[in-house]
Amino acid sequence: MRVFVDGIDTLRFDDGTPVTAASGIAPLGDGWLIAQDDATFAAWRRDGGVTPVRVLPPVEGLDRFTEALGTKRLKPDLEVACPAEVEGEAAVLLLGSGSSARRMRGVLVRLEDGRPVVLDGDLTPLYERVAQHLGRAMDELNLEGASRHGATVRWYNRGNLRAGVPSASVEVPLHDLVAAVLGRVDAASVPVEQPRVYELGEMQGVGLAVTDAVALPDGRELMSAAAEDTPNAIDDGPVVAAALALVDGATVLHVAAVPEVDGRVHKVEGLALQGVRGGQVQLRAVVDSDDPAAPSWELQLRVDLT
Repeated sequence: MRVFVDGIDTLRFDDGTPVTAASGIAPLGDGWLIAQDDATFAAWRRDGGVTPVRVLPPVEGLDRFTEALGTKRLKPDLEVACPAEVEGEAAVLLLGSGSSARRMRGVLVRLEDGRPVVLDGDLTPLYERVAQHLGRAMDELNLEGASRHGATVRWYNRGNLRAGVPSASVEVPLHDLVAAVLGRVDAASVPVEQPRVYELGEMQGVGLAVTDAVALPDGRELMSAAAEDTPNAIDDGPVVAAALALVDGATVLHVAAVPEVDGRVHKVEGLALQGVRGGQVQLRAVVDSDDPAAPSWELQLRVDLT
């Protein structure tokens, strides 16, 4: 397996301000909804530009959060963007990382008359059940990605090999998860099944940890992973390599590095499938630069599976 970078672009809103901390991407209408893990609003990228979409209310009056200002602890940390449906209409499901009490909310974004409509809900009891199924303490939880497999969402915990926490996943029914966000069922009643652990190996002496994944038509999936030198599930650290892994169930078939661009490692945090032709897969990816002043990157990736 080989990975190629066919295109790269910076992400900015129409007023010139940067899209920062891009952490997930999923199709919405004629464009793509990009989650920012350091903000209460997402970015809707279309051919005509990039517009903000408020997905959560301000937290203590703030819409952006940074470590430098001591507000990182307040952020809702939306890390997942996954295709979904509400009342039969296409939607995007956004999910917090779960790595602190404020990061256990779900958000649904859909369109009415071409305009985004947003609903959110508290999923704390579900996050607690996910931690139990993974055999992890709540402060080890860092749910960074999700892939949709028909009626099922596979939800990924990043893990940290340095801390002895492997990358892992559980599965939840999409319908029940959407219903919990909408407040139609108790979040504690959402089934949590099929825990899996993934052995992704190391690059540059640092363990790879899952950041997102997309399902392929043949049932396998492509998983993005980062070799980030950090002691725990919450703090950022230097990213020495990024990779994609081809996975079948819990079996990692191949791991290939994402090429550096201009000598820089791009920490892919969000993946969306654009197409599959023969043995080649086209992906749209977003990159978190871990710099609150810098715009995130969008990559066009081509994966040769042969």
